[in-house]
Amino acid sequence: MICPGCKGLLYPQGDQLACRRCGHTQAKGAVQVIDHEREKKEQVVMDSVDGTLPRTTIICDKCGHGEATWVLRQTRAADEPATRIYQCTGCRHKWREY
Repeated sequence: MICPGCKGLLYPQGDQLACRRCGHTQAKGAVQVIDHEREKKEQVVMDSVDGTLPRTTIICDKCGHGEATWVLRQTRAADEPATRIYQCTGCRHKWREY
């Protein structure tokens, strides 16, 4: 169990649980709810960096436009090659090249 005061461990002492850091005690059967704050993971949004991504000449399968932006992402294991993600500058269609 975790001490609600100092977040240290609670150790059994007879019919109580006690914190060795701050001295907090509680009954052994007491229900404890811990609120975990989760960090928000950043998501890559390609639209917000439009104009800064490298461009290449490639044919879009959807609209036939001849130019696309690209980024490299490590989507598989570290010993595998990176994945190149393209986005058509004409219709905004996205596709991958492994």
